[in-house]
Amino acid sequence: MGFLSLLKVASMPILQMLIISILGAFMATDYIKLLPSDARRSLNKIVFAVFTPALAFTSLAKTVRLQDIISWWFMPINIGITFLVGGILGWISVQIIKPEPHIRALVIAMCSSGNLGNILLILIPAICKENGSPFGDKYVCASVGLSYVSFSMALGAFFIWTHTFHLIRSVSEKYRASVAAQESIKQPNKDLEANEKSLLLNGAEHAHIPSTQDCTNQQIKIEQKHNRTSWDQIMGILHQLREELLAPPILAAIVGLIFGAVTWLRNLIVGESAPLRVINDSIKLLGDGTIPCITLILGGNLTQGLRKAKLKSVIVIAVICVRYIMLPAVGIFVVKAASHLGFLPSDPLYHFMLMIQFTVPPAMNIGTMTQLFDVAQEEGSVLFFWTYLVATIALTTWSTVFMWILS
Repeated sequence: MGFLSLLKVASMPILQMLIISILGAFMATDYIKLLPSDARRSLNKIVFAVFTPALAFTSLAKTVRLQDIISWWFMPINIGITFLVGGILGWISVQIIKPEPHIRALVIAMCSSGNLGNILLILIPAICKENGSPFGDKYVCASVGLSYVSFSMALGAFFIWTHTFHLIRSVSEKYRASVAAQESIKQPNKDLEANEKSLLLNGAEHAHIPSTQDCTNQQIKIEQKHNRTSWDQIMGILHQLREELLAPPILAAIVGLIFGAVTWLRNLIVGESAPLRVINDSIKLLGDGTIPCITLILGGNLTQGLRKAKLKSVIVIAVICVRYIMLPAVGIFVVKAASHLGFLPSDPLYHFMLMIQFTVPPAMNIGTMTQLFDVAQEEGSVLFFWTYLVATIALTTWSTVFMWILS
């Protein structure tokens, strides 16, 4: 496959995303007013609770089988490595750049969480169907590639809606608490006739001088707070994990894996002769709206971000370097090492899929989370714009390198 052909294939999903984002930005302007802030927030909640779970369920129930899950055991490890290495590189970047706390979390999320869904859904089958592809028969390749992508999407959803979801949510809570504290400090004095003397006299009537006993009790409370037992800490972590696993996308992915792995359950809803096929078709219809809605929301946030976001150019450069230079190089090393140790099947398309997981742009669901928790929306939109723009060249270049290595 020539470079120009590959450029066309790799750029198509990126260009589609950019076109829909521009439409979303236009819809959010004051001239159209179809996607104001409140509308984007409401649409985002629907995406989180309905569209994304529907997409996760249908893609897994239809394409992933129990034997596939067993033979592809290295894929969750591979995706975990992308999150781990990307998170470490993102953390190093923010330690050097030192942006605001909520921007630090956004940078780490962008560096660690890749788009393992719609980009690959278009890229992998398109590469398979091109003449000169090193992956054999194009129809078999496209079918197997779709199974790889579906499994990758489900695993990516698990990592994103646990690790990244927790990261964004915890930072948003701290950020809101910080903003509330600053606003309370800045409250103006509304007593226009008050002076220093009157304030001191009025305060003296209600003044309370803390006693030694009060100080001792306060110190005991502080020590009790900081000396919680390990069991309490473990239970707190498990409770937090349970809440994140109950997020609609994760629940849908788990149920989809069960239906895909259990033959009689899959036969109930998947296939031309399935008695409950209409249920799966209805869910699929909902899932098809996920990517357009997320992209429109990103475009709407981009309009606001270009006006208000105060984002240093060095932050954009740092995220681009991590996602498109450092991570792909690590991916080549990881996949070649795993292959050398005999951890991977001999299918070159599987190897290519593992490598490309290190190269994709940031996960679009990060935009859903920032919108959901109302933190760093504008900055996130600007980062999405530049990272997806650069992805056109980066995906093309690295796809060429990966196929050359695997040929």
